[in-house]
Amino acid sequence: MTGAALALVLGAAVIHATWNAMAKRARDPMAMLWWAGALSSLLLAPPSLYVLARDGISPGALPFVVATVILHSVYFFVLGKAYQTGDFSLVYPMARGLGVALVPAGAFYFFNERLSALGILGIALVLAGIFALHWRRGAWSEDALVKPGTGWAVTTGFCIASYSLVDKAGVSHINPLPYLWVMMLGCCVALLPPVLARRGSLAREWRENRVAVLLSGVLSPGGYLLVLFALRLSKAGYVVAGREVSIVISALIGSLLFKEGALGQRLIGAAIVASGVICVALAR
Repeated sequence: MTGAALALVLGAAVIHATWNAMAKRARDPMAMLWWAGALSSLLLAPPSLYVLARDGISPGALPFVVATVILHSVYFFVLGKAYQTGDFSLVYPMARGLGVALVPAGAFYFFNERLSALGILGIALVLAGIFALHWRRGAWSEDALVKPGTGWAVTTGFCIASYSLVDKAGVSHINPLPYLWVMMLGCCVALLPPVLARRGSLAREWRENRVAVLLSGVLSPGGYLLVLFALRLSKAGYVVAGREVSIVISALIGSLLFKEGALGQRLIGAAIVASGVICVALAR
């Protein structure tokens, strides 16, 4: 990997962990995620409409667009729930690590992509890292091993794996830029009813957390843009692997900045998860 590609990937990792941390610290994480998606949709609208006008849209893309909107809507909903109930240094590594690790298993089933020994090792490391994040000396009960937010984080991981598989097929039918824009726009529409049901949450989040809302709206698509540029400079496996440094960053943010404690355990668990994700990425 070139120095430029490495800088882009590490920048993307920091950005991804940062805007997720902002969502965790929001008064209402779901409202924050909705605002971030709405602002990102506005930013992406002009270039996306230009590409659509130039290239058009294939009828074959429509099922994948609908599927990714549904899956991403569920993803943002359960991610908001996870951040409401669980520690950031637990939820983020679990969701990201499990999401990436499940992709090769799904690709094996749907696309007949074979798992290598390195890929299998990576999946095992992710599972071991998740256990390490939750383990507590001398406590083996369900209450000790399953912490608040665990169920929502696991569901988030399954959503990440599911939309990743859908998007792998979807971007072969439509340019990634309008694909991303339509997905974000569709999610904003789909999530509006549950967000509005939380009376005053959108207005309150904007009033009390406006700077973080604006930053999240820019950072979310901006981080992904850095990944796209990095993919032009380096192999996909290296880019995906490098980006997962964000898992370790999330452990530092949660334990140190958010005062969630257990720094050593969270760092070790996050590092094991990140190592597993790197193995999966390099095995592709």
